[in-house]
Amino acid sequence: MSNQVTSNPTSQTVAQLLPKLHDVDPDYRFMSLNDLFTVLSIGKPDFLHNDYNTAARAVDGILKTLDDQNGEVQNLAIKCLAPLVTKIPSSILPPLLEKLSNLNTENSVDSSIPAVALRTVVTTLPRPVTGVLPSKEVTEAYSAISRVLIPRLLGRIVANKPKVKLPAVPAGMLDIDSNKELDPEAVDVLIEVVRCFGPMLQQSEVEALQGQLITILETDRASSVVKKRSVVAVSILALYLTDDGLGRFVSLIIESLRNPHLTLVQRRLYITILGSMARSISVRFGPYLKTLAPFVLSALSREELDDQLENSAEDGEADPETDDVREAALVAVDGFLSSCGGEMRPYTEETIAALLRFLKYDPNYNDDDDEEMGGTQPEEDDLDDFGDDDDFEAEAGFDDDDDDASWKVRRCAAKALYTVISTRGSGDLLDDGTLYAQVAPVLVQRFNEREENVRLEVIATMSSLIRKTGEGIHVQLSAEDASDYVNHAPQSRKRRRESSTATFDTKLLLSMSAGLTSPTVEPVPASGPRADLARLTPAIIKATTKLLKGNSISTKQALINLLDDIVSVQHGGLSEYFSQIVDPIIEAIKATSGSASSSTAITSGAASATSNTLRIAALHLIGDIASTHSSSVLQPYLPKIIPGVVLAVKDKFYKVSSEAIGTVEQLVKALTPPRSRTVGQQDHKADLQQLYNVMVGRVSANDADVEVRQRAIQALGILLARTASPEGSSLLSAVDRNAALDMLSERLKNETTRLAAVHAIDTVAALTTTKEYLSPKWIREVSLELSAQLRKANRSLRGASLAALKNLVVAPAARSALDAKTIDGLVSALLPLLTTVDLHLLGPALLVLSVLVADNPKHVVNDQLNKALCDLLTATLGGAVLEAVLALVTNIGQNGVGQNLMAGLLKEVSINGDPAVVGKVIGTLLVYGGPSVGVNVDNFLTEAVNPESDDPRRCLALAVLGEAGLRMGTKSPLKPSTFTAQFKSKSDKVPLAAAVALGRAGAGNIPLYLPEILSTMGKGGSAQYLLLHSIKEILQQASNNSADISNYTKQIWERLLSASQAEDNKAVGAECIGRLAIIEPMTYIPQLQNYLKNPTPSVRAMIIQAIRYTLPDSDEAFDAVLKTTLIDMLGLMLRDTELENRRLALTTLNSASHNKPDLIIPNLGLLLPLVMQESVIKPELIREVTMGPFKHKIDDGLELRKSAYETLYSLMETAFSRINILDFYDRIIAGLQDEHDIRALCNLMLTKLVILDPDETSRRLDAIADYFRTIISLKLKDNAVKQEVEKQEEAVKSVLRVTLLLHAAIPGASSSIGTQAGVHQTWRTYWEWVEKDFEGQLRSLREESKDSGY
Repeated sequence: MSNQVTSNPTSQTVAQLLPKLHDVDPDYRFMSLNDLFTVLSIGKPDFLHNDYNTAARAVDGILKTLDDQNGEVQNLAIKCLAPLVTKIPSSILPPLLEKLSNLNTENSVDSSIPAVALRTVVTTLPRPVTGVLPSKEVTEAYSAISRVLIPRLLGRIVANKPKVKLPAVPAGMLDIDSNKELDPEAVDVLIEVVRCFGPMLQQSEVEALQGQLITILETDRASSVVKKRSVVAVSILALYLTDDGLGRFVSLIIESLRNPHLTLVQRRLYITILGSMARSISVRFGPYLKTLAPFVLSALSREELDDQLENSAEDGEADPETDDVREAALVAVDGFLSSCGGEMRPYTEETIAALLRFLKYDPNYNDDDDEEMGGTQPEEDDLDDFGDDDDFEAEAGFDDDDDDASWKVRRCAAKALYTVISTRGSGDLLDDGTLYAQVAPVLVQRFNEREENVRLEVIATMSSLIRKTGEGIHVQLSAEDASDYVNHAPQSRKRRRESSTATFDTKLLLSMSAGLTSPTVEPVPASGPRADLARLTPAIIKATTKLLKGNSISTKQALINLLDDIVSVQHGGLSEYFSQIVDPIIEAIKATSGSASSSTAITSGAASATSNTLRIAALHLIGDIASTHSSSVLQPYLPKIIPGVVLAVKDKFYKVSSEAIGTVEQLVKALTPPRSRTVGQQDHKADLQQLYNVMVGRVSANDADVEVRQRAIQALGILLARTASPEGSSLLSAVDRNAALDMLSERLKNETTRLAAVHAIDTVAALTTTKEYLSPKWIREVSLELSAQLRKANRSLRGASLAALKNLVVAPAARSALDAKTIDGLVSALLPLLTTVDLHLLGPALLVLSVLVADNPKHVVNDQLNKALCDLLTATLGGAVLEAVLALVTNIGQNGVGQNLMAGLLKEVSINGDPAVVGKVIGTLLVYGGPSVGVNVDNFLTEAVNPESDDPRRCLALAVLGEAGLRMGTKSPLKPSTFTAQFKSKSDKVPLAAAVALGRAGAGNIPLYLPEILSTMGKGGSAQYLLLHSIKEILQQASNNSADISNYTKQIWERLLSASQAEDNKAVGAECIGRLAIIEPMTYIPQLQNYLKNPTPSVRAMIIQAIRYTLPDSDEAFDAVLKTTLIDMLGLMLRDTELENRRLALTTLNSASHNKPDLIIPNLGLLLPLVMQESVIKPELIREVTMGPFKHKIDDGLELRKSAYETLYSLMETAFSRINILDFYDRIIAGLQDEHDIRALCNLMLTKLVILDPDETSRRLDAIADYFRTIISLKLKDNAVKQEVEKQEEAVKSVLRVTLLLHAAIPGASSSIGTQAGVHQTWRTYWEWVEKDFEGQLRSLREESKDSGY
């Protein structure tokens, strides 16, 4: 039949299908409806507009099939309504709505069909968008809803009352006076009307609908389902109440709650309404909480609880409705805390007391020692009884307990406490001790909860408190992190006092990741959250050990995760209690089957728990304990731990096996030196043999999962590395070692395990200390295999292979093992890397070549290497890469093979590269190559002073002389006058090049150069600026310990202060002052602090810049001085009276947050309010300027606000856990209304916050939606300039990108229905609008993100 449907249907096509809708055969009816659906879907929007008769008949035909006896036909008829309403003339829409609302289904059992059909129609109609002018179609659709559907819902006409007299409106679908029972689906229709047409509803309609819903809620005739949906409808309607209307509605609720005859059911419903309104209109609802919160909290008061207990004692039975009221009140309080956290602050004490009261509320269970810490824990037998709830409830004879709904109250109290911890923990109740003093002891006491789902909620809440305690304290580097860091070694942020080639030195990182360094047992602070947790730990362990002996898998998994949280927060913390918990944990690891109990979805997001997930959690805990505790803690229990872990490694389920190998890795680190020195090492040989055997078995098993094999290779590498020292060699036999090394070499040739093998070889090479542990043949084979990987496309494999090759080549064993053939192979593989295409590979490649040159210069240095180096120097190089080039050139010079390279540098490179860089290279080669390079210092001296030579050549010659002076030191024939004579040159570049060269040469011979530089500076004049650059170079060398200026620091300080007063000299002067403060912090940091009080703003500005410059340094002596002064200095700066100085102060704090987080994070409470304050728009800084006929507003505070938001962004990245999220998010939301640059920054912060705190982001979605809509709805004037247009396009793109991200991260917010419909209503309408109106842009953004791999 479908072959009759044409691709361009007309009204005639529809007319032909209509008679078949009434066929006797249901199959015919279904197929004709299906064809009609296709026709309506592909037809043009107006193809029925000119045939009123056919359109009306189509409506009647589909309406009739809604009452079909066949359910499939009915469903298809509802589906047909969607394309139908978009095609029919607008004049037919009102009759369609009227007929649908009056439809009685006689032939159908399902009475909800008319309401479902109405909802389909309402959701399909074109709908309005807040802030956008409605189109003609939208207006006509609303008109039909207003004239027909709303009167049918209410049973009376509300708006647009007709002038002529009409028959009475039939009883409304929501009319409680009619004989029919109220249909929940009718309330759903109302919800859809408000959801889709809310922005256009007249106030009289909103209030009439609201009134009708309140009537439904107050009547006894409505079912509980209807009432629940009505509460949702009320919260959605609240969005469209005016401020006055909202005020009246709140007053009505207050009056009702004050009514002495209020029934418990009504009280529960009113409280529920308040909770749902807090979630749906949090910003507007917040101010009313001052009045409303006491009504909700009174339902949870001690007085009401005492009264109820007295009454139930007299009557012998409690009223179940009382618990329903409490449950509703707790859910409402949860809503208040999450959506209006700021307004709930005055009620903090009362709220926490109420939540704790009902967390312990269990009237059917007598616990006399309730107040005592730890409570009366049930005996172990009792715990076993209710360890498996399903069996417990299913047993006969417990029917009386079915009526006990008090567990719901306790669960809601635990959830609300979870919200308190998540919204008020960081920088608030956690820091002032409230949570640990009041909340934590009760949570631990309630671990003995009878109902499992409540118990899981309590444990999850306690876990969240522990995690909050530890956020932002430790930056741990795991093996994976370290290897990742090695592969992609970033340019180091910190300036260290040694050569910056340290950036490519991965040995330190590998020794950390391989656990060579023992876990430092940090003393727990004497006060603060971690100290509170340490004091509570014994009680936690006592409660935990009893429960771990029970049967419930979900409870055991939750508790093991909680113990893991304690370990990660305290970086240990279980040493004293390990003996108590070890047996149950080993039992959990060994468990292969057990109770099939699974947890409900609890707050922490844990889904169902199985015996496998429990085993994984237990293995992870053992691994974490091994990595953070002393080996002596594990020693007594190894006979129990190792067999259990070995068994788990052999498990068939790859996730268990993989986690077990991770645990093996941590055990290996704990059982090998230097960590095992505290206990007898020989005791561990048998243990390590077991671990070795099981790992080798996994590595060689071809049927094992790839992930398992990769982790086993990594663990095997750690074992080989840890035993490749004289101290640890006895723990592993030479036969086993060679077999394992051969296995690594073999795995290096296998595609799937290659990367893991590279990492393992890297670890072994870096940590092997003497020659005998690696055979020359193995080194040669592996070196060539690694060099072969450098040609592969996989970038991470190339990076890892090069890092491993570097460590292998510099290892003591390798220096004599590499023969000529191997070296040729290595050089040919490394030469293609000498380009600036990939700087991460360039530095290590240069370092490997410099080692090879030192061992075999004539073999390595050839024309190809010289050409590659010359080509390299035509590009811009800096930092660690330049240091690596200089290291290579030094070795080439020292070995007397630099003549061809020097010729190439002078002919091919010369002035084609950066003179400063090329000068350093030539100068280094000149000094270390000596006579062998064919040129000498005099050649360059002649060039430098030659007035006929061009500027680039003179600059290059000066750079060479400066470098030569630095390298030759006191043997240098150069005098200061050689360089100062060039200051008078008329060229722009030569004087500055001469100044830098003077500084570098001066650093080589301080007594000769520095006095002359200082005396010239004292004379003032234009030379001061140039001499500051010379001083800067000298100070740079001094901070690298290659120059001693201790006798001159006082003179330098005085000269710098006076010279830096000039405007042009400020920036470089501030940098020099900062460098000097780093060299002698004890002397000069206090002086900087005093200068911050200087009355001259420009002096303060210079000092602030100098302090900012010092922060990236990481010297211990400097840090020790900074520790006592930095916070005071930052406080002084941020309170400066000058706007520009405060802006500089913010950039200084920004730098400090990145470079000195350990100093900033503990004092964030003092600094953050000052930053927040600067992010607020200050009207007094906005001035109006007249420009011709126009008036233009200039905001002097804009730059300061930008800096404030940039600082907030930095603090969010480094110290998020210590920031009060409520205040912080308020500033982000405010920033979305600010200038373009600030909005862009706030959008960027939102993309991070959705990951850092998805809960709070979810609560703020409605506010975000409002501001996003404003941004993308902005219409520019016709005469807008190109920059304005581009800026607006960029703003729209940025908003849409964040919108997509938020939608993906919190998908439920864009589509939630039913009970969740009241939450995120604003976001949902915004998302639907964006999806429809910006479809093309969203599509291109999705493709962009797919291409970029996000």
